[in-house]
This record gives sequence, C-alpha cells and structure tokens, in this order.
Amino acid sequence: MKKIIVVISMMLVLPVTLIGCATTSELEKVQAEQKLIDAKAEQALQDAQAAKASADAAKLSAENAEKAAAERERIADEKAQRADAAFQKSMKK
Repeated sequence: MKKIIVVISMMLVLPVTLIGCATTSELEKVQAEQKLIDAKAEQALQDAQAAKASADAAKLSAENAEKAAAERERIADEKAQRADAAFQKSMKK
C-alpha cells in the first residue's frame, strides 16, 4: 500500500516539477520582452514630457497675447474717449 502511494506521489510530483520550470531561452525571451516594454515606457515618458513642455510654452504665449490684447483694448478705449471728448468739444462751438 505504501509503495503504491509513493509511486503515485512520484508520478504527480515529477510532472509538476518539470512543467513548473522555465528554460533559459524562455527566461531570456521574457527578459527581452521586459526590456522592450521598459524602452517603450521610457519613450512614452519622454514624449509626454515634451508634450507638456510644448503645452506650457503655448500657454505662456497665449497669456502674453491676452495681456497684449488687453493693453491694446485699453489704449483703444482711451483714444475713443479722447476722440469723443474732442467731438463733444467741437459740437459745443
């Protein structure tokens, strides 16, 4: 009886042990895939950083354009007020 249990145990343990082990070529393949994934992740990070820098530059440019437009609007309003004042003065004469 013990002999049968030992034989059955050996028959189950041996295939599980052999199936569970990875070969060197399989490990190398997994390592190569991991390196490829790491390279893609690094490239994606660099692309994201470049896009962020570009977006920051565009935002700064837009803010400067907005400030310049506000200044031009203020100057135009002042000129319009002076022109209106000159017109009103000419109408009184």
